[in-house]
Amino acid sequence: MEKIDQLDRKILRIISQNARMPFKDVAELCGVSRAAIHQRVQRMIDLNVITGSGYTVNPKMLGYNICVYIGIALERGSMYKAVVSELEKIPEVVESQYTLGAYTILIKLYAKNDEHLMELLNGKIQEIPGVVSTETLTSLDQRIRRTIPIE
Repeated sequence: MEKIDQLDRKILRIISQNARMPFKDVAELCGVSRAAIHQRVQRMIDLNVITGSGYTVNPKMLGYNICVYIGIALERGSMYKAVVSELEKIPEVVESQYTLGAYTILIKLYAKNDEHLMELLNGKIQEIPGVVSTETLTSLDQRIRRTIPIE
């Protein structure tokens, strides 16, 4: 893997705080040309240092008022890929992690209301072959959302 230098790290700190900042402004803050910023950002994308871009949508503004984390225990850990394949078909599931501990999979899901959540749990997630049990944790508030420190 190619080395990420101090200029790359400075660029990452700036654009991770404001991804919409024009490259000319990033270049000015870094003391280099706009072309240099463009080349470095593209290189970091190619190296998978930068793995996404886009806007963050507020789920509540679209009627999704409940955010939950669901721990999923599987019949066998080897069923993980098949279960994730089924979870990918549920649009309200926005994240999944393969985990160690009490659960094989931890997912993040948004629901519009209690009835919608129950429909997703009972009618979809718990019906996936291999799912033995689930535990739902409701998020009441999110205060921290950030990327890892870029030192």
